[in-house]
Amino acid sequence: MATARRREGTAEKILDSAEERLCRYGYNGVSFRDIAADVGVKSASVHYFFPTKATLVAAVARRYADLCLAELGDPAARGPAEAVALLGEMFRRTVAERKRMCLFGMMAAEIGALPAEVGAEARRFFAETLRWLRAALGEDSGAAETILAAFEGGVLLARAMDDPSMMEKVVERVSIHEARA
Repeated sequence: MATARRREGTAEKILDSAEERLCRYGYNGVSFRDIAADVGVKSASVHYFFPTKATLVAAVARRYADLCLAELGDPAARGPAEAVALLGEMFRRTVAERKRMCLFGMMAAEIGALPAEVGAEARRFFAETLRWLRAALGEDSGAAETILAAFEGGVLLARAMDDPSMMEKVVERVSIHEARA
């Protein structure tokens, strides 16, 4: 039992390290050697839990998407302005508190070079987030795509300018616009 818990703990630490590195450096900036060093294990231990880089990154992406979607919750439980504010807050925290890119924004930039299983997880995140946003907005117009693109773009702008307030401005302006709509 203790060994199984230790393995679970190691696997979670590997996922945490990989997520952090993916959000900072992208797919090609991640290596099993670096993750092993972060976690304090040998590279072979990383391979024990995740035989390939694609398997590891797909697991990170699945976990990240599932956590984001769980945090968003039921789109019918909130009004459009509240839903947009919640989504914007998630992006704002990524930049301001975690000082990194959205995992899927980073993956979107690399989508053509990602292994199929990793690209599929990125597409799933965007499709599920758009579905949630459309349901929260109660419409089928392009507003969901515009809002998600604005938030992802805000993350890029904040990173490029090394200024988290850029993301805060985007969230504020999109939220104000949605509240008026």
